[in-house]
Amino acid sequence: MSRRSLFSTGLLVALTLALSLVWSGCENSADITAPNVEDTQVFTPDTQQFESVMRLQERETRRFLDMSGVVGTATGLNDRGEPVIQILTEKAMPAGRLPRSIHGVEVVEVVTGKLVAMKGKPGGGGGGGGVSHTAIQTPPIQLGTSGGWTYDLANGYCCGGTLGSLINIGGSQYIMSNYHVLEADIVDGGNGRTASTNDPVIQPALIDVNCNSGSAQTVATLVVKNALPGNNVDVAVAKVVSGMVSSDGAILEIGTLSSATVAAFINQAVKKSGRTTGLGRAKVSGLNATVNITYENECAGGTAFTKQFTGQIVLTNKGSKFLAGGDSGSLMVEDVNNNPRAVGLLYAGSRSSAIANPIDDVLGFLNASMVGN
Repeated sequence: MSRRSLFSTGLLVALTLALSLVWSGCENSADITAPNVEDTQVFTPDTQQFESVMRLQERETRRFLDMSGVVGTATGLNDRGEPVIQILTEKAMPAGRLPRSIHGVEVVEVVTGKLVAMKGKPGGGGGGGGVSHTAIQTPPIQLGTSGGWTYDLANGYCCGGTLGSLINIGGSQYIMSNYHVLEADIVDGGNGRTASTNDPVIQPALIDVNCNSGSAQTVATLVVKNALPGNNVDVAVAKVVSGMVSSDGAILEIGTLSSATVAAFINQAVKKSGRTTGLGRAKVSGLNATVNITYENECAGGTAFTKQFTGQIVLTNKGSKFLAGGDSGSLMVEDVNNNPRAVGLLYAGSRSSAIANPIDDVLGFLNASMVGN
């Protein structure tokens, strides 16, 4: 994890802005409305102090992850704007199990539930404002749509996720999604094959065409990057088939993006466009998170490995309204109307929290840039 990506110029500026009083109560669109300045206490956190607490969080993380029921740690702010260590737990810990502070830094429990990769299996898709995120589109398609590996069927199930955004690598355009959406099939197992470069990537995903790839369309071809388990990002890419994807990188219900990116900051308002929940909004609740996520070796398959990610972004996700199964691969952007900047790549979560890779870490791994204005 690069601390530089967390404390870039964007974050230093953002941390001096007004922060809402309660970081833990943020929900979806109802929480995104800009507050009246007269009703909001203004905090100007000391960034050096925040970094110091992050380093303390990192040193203490192993101690907490060794505790049954702890699923991660992060750094956040309390209602006084002071940096705190967040302990992410599967369910509320018994009183006294967690310390109230460490070296004078407050410790806050955040009950997230079990954190899992948000790949989709058969079920309803989402959409808002009359826009379907699961229907087959007339090319060139917009992203933020259902899609996946054309052979993603095994063990009696078919799977899929979200074709999230458009990136540029070496002068060519690629669709960006998650490793576990496009290339996680690493055993012959239930379908007699593994994900390979040049395999078709389709829209919509098999889960939205009754597991029949003939009812979908090929929009790109897979380029295996093997991001996991050896790297700190859950990303995969597919090279665009000419004429099949809107070259301006437009995303359903979001539109075109900025080619610039921005670092996450606490209480930052963000949005995403995904296969299952459509357009969703949330706020950043934690930074520098360390979480363990378990991956399958194929659709509905056995465990392949458990990956520990560091330096991750934690977001509110009450009732899975922001991120649910099938939304994996969605691009998280700042919640502004025109040409928003990318913030992170969503890939995991629970019914109350969502997890994203910082976008600069993802683009750095791929040696890529966002397609945008």
